[in-house]
Amino acid sequence: MEMPTVVRAGKTNSLVDVPGIRVGQAQRRGDGWLSGVTVVLPPPDGAVGGVDVRGGGPGTRETDVLDPRKLVEKIHGIVLTGGSAFGLASIDGVVNRLADHGIGFPVGNGVVPIVPGAVIFDLSRGGDFRSTPDAALGAAAYDAATDDVSTGSVGAGTGAVAGGLAGGVGTASAVLSDGYTVAALAVVNAAGSAVDPRTGLLHGAADGLPGEFDLRAPDPAEVERWTGPAEPGRFNFNTTLGVIATDAPLSKAGCGGLASAAHDGLARALRPAHTITDGDTVFALSTGVGEPLTGVDQRAVQIVAADCLSRAIAHGVLAASDRPDARSYRALFPSAIR
Repeated sequence: MEMPTVVRAGKTNSLVDVPGIRVGQAQRRGDGWLSGVTVVLPPPDGAVGGVDVRGGGPGTRETDVLDPRKLVEKIHGIVLTGGSAFGLASIDGVVNRLADHGIGFPVGNGVVPIVPGAVIFDLSRGGDFRSTPDAALGAAAYDAATDDVSTGSVGAGTGAVAGGLAGGVGTASAVLSDGYTVAALAVVNAAGSAVDPRTGLLHGAADGLPGEFDLRAPDPAEVERWTGPAEPGRFNFNTTLGVIATDAPLSKAGCGGLASAAHDGLARALRPAHTITDGDTVFALSTGVGEPLTGVDQRAVQIVAADCLSRAIAHGVLAASDRPDARSYRALFPSAIR
């Protein structure tokens, strides 16, 4: 059987090109704040999920439930948040909102929403160490969920930094020749660099679909002026987060494999990745119905997931806003923008 190939990007080239997926974001800036929350919501009946956590500094919640050996088959949301360990509190707001709507795992007379999440390290980037996402900000991100995805310095990417440049939220999608859609969303906050120090081009743009990244090699003088990735320790700890979604039917084990494969795209777009100060975490969701794909039938979805995550990371850096403590790619390499 011939392996499916990528036909095109989805309609919005974003995570919500997978039917039933919505994304909500909320952030706070000023008065010591520079952080936020990004929420990914599957259809109300949930989605099969998986995860792969790498690097030496992860901050996560409810990832063990995604182990194929565990009871729960579906999850009801994913939260990506700033605030390091403090930011895990934002997940409570999403859990409560879902419960209020009767969405979750049935238990007795109620439901328990299953909402895994992970954090980036962005403490003090707005000035106040303890100005971190809480349940209220998580609830605000839930309330903002739509079938549209803002990119750049928003949501969990509000205070993100990628190798000394401003990081942020990015997304991308692909439609396969067999009709399945694969998409990725990334919160780019890496110790490694998204930029090739020799050329000034974004690593992830090399995986772009035809015409997707209308970039050119920047002026050599701009590359020479760039100081390169931040020196070790300058931005403390890091972590890049990703969510892969597909309407291809996958089991929990298949979603775990999809998350693992997508890390290859993360490592192509950010160099180095998975370091001792990164807690790089990738989640995967399948909204597909029917018999789950098995064996080599999963391969095309895995390959495309890695490419989508690489592209999403490049979009996140390209869309990031310029700020004094972390200059944007567009500000440092203006000649790269056509």
